[in-house]
Amino acid sequence: MENILDKFLRYISFDTASDPTSETQPSTAKQFALLKVLLEELHQMGVKDAHLDEHGYVMASIPANTDTDAPPIGFIAHVDTAPDASGENIRPQIIPNYDGSPILLNKETNLYLDPAEFPELLLYKGQTIITTDGTTLLGADDKAGVAAIMWAAQYLMAHPEIKHGPIKIAFTPDEEIGRGVAKFDVSTFGAKYAYTIDGGQIGEIEYENFNAAMAKIHIQGRNVHPGYAKNKMFNAIIMAAELNNMLPVEQRPEYTEDYEGFFHITSFTGTVEEASIQYIIRDHDQVKFEEKKKLMEEVVSFLNKKYGQNRFALEMKDQYYNMRKMVEPHMEIVEKALAAIKKAGITPIVHPIRGGTDGAQLSYMGLPCPNIFAGGHNFHGKMEYLPLESMKKAAEVILNIIDEWK
Repeated sequence: MENILDKFLRYISFDTASDPTSETQPSTAKQFALLKVLLEELHQMGVKDAHLDEHGYVMASIPANTDTDAPPIGFIAHVDTAPDASGENIRPQIIPNYDGSPILLNKETNLYLDPAEFPELLLYKGQTIITTDGTTLLGADDKAGVAAIMWAAQYLMAHPEIKHGPIKIAFTPDEEIGRGVAKFDVSTFGAKYAYTIDGGQIGEIEYENFNAAMAKIHIQGRNVHPGYAKNKMFNAIIMAAELNNMLPVEQRPEYTEDYEGFFHITSFTGTVEEASIQYIIRDHDQVKFEEKKKLMEEVVSFLNKKYGQNRFALEMKDQYYNMRKMVEPHMEIVEKALAAIKKAGITPIVHPIRGGTDGAQLSYMGLPCPNIFAGGHNFHGKMEYLPLESMKKAAEVILNIIDEWK
């Protein structure tokens, strides 16, 4: 059997960043390179019912080897990495027996992963820490989840004496841009319940997530020679800044936690003549979520009245919703996961996801799907790291969940 570290290092060697500006499915063709490798590995370990479709979904089935009426249980992870930081030419650093001191990521830029800034590091003293080299993200989100599922599948195929019900496996593209299950066929997948292995810190289990929307605002200015601009110029850059300043400062991501929602500006481009500004809007509470969207509409309406001629054009659409509503009628899914985590010698951490997963959308597609930890921290950037032991425990929890459902 191949160890889980070697699997993870192989998977992160593939650049699989998704692209929110692309209209294709998957958004980047390079995701297929890793998906094809995963398909081949499943075949090599003896999983006969495994296939890759044109939309970038690998689906596989391991048949039950027991006569019990265990329901088919699925495990899902995504192969893409966030476009927020480069995922090309990742050069991981492996620090065995971590001693609790700052970790030098990059000598040239004097960049450190310092427990003074990231105190969670101290939870992993004595363990093996995998970091970046300070120039790319690591890809633990979600290739740690991919590796955990693949190792668990490999273990089951190598140990047919372990009794289990039907097991379903899926790897998806484009989760990081909110389109991970846009063309996912739940009936073809065939699971009654599923788990995404896409969480962070060891012990996490999540069945609540943000309600999510995206807002794009185009601002049409009017450029006039600045020497003669009085009462004539409309500076789209300043108008965009005015819009941003009308949104509540305390509802920005850097000032929120737990169940607090936010407006997050994700991009801005502009000249005097025209500008474009983009936000994501998040809240766990449905009522507060709708209030945030209404506020965005009211701000745009006010500015159009102020400047006239509909200079602000708003495009806003929902992305996904809080899975809690769909999971709570099936709390046995959560209860069995809690038992599986405890069986692995871990104290469960139950809290809301301050984000979203494929599981949120799948839950509304008829496949209740809470989220389990994969072990990483500081996702989407060069400070990302992964304790090896946490990823190993994720694989162990998968096996324990399978046993619970048996």
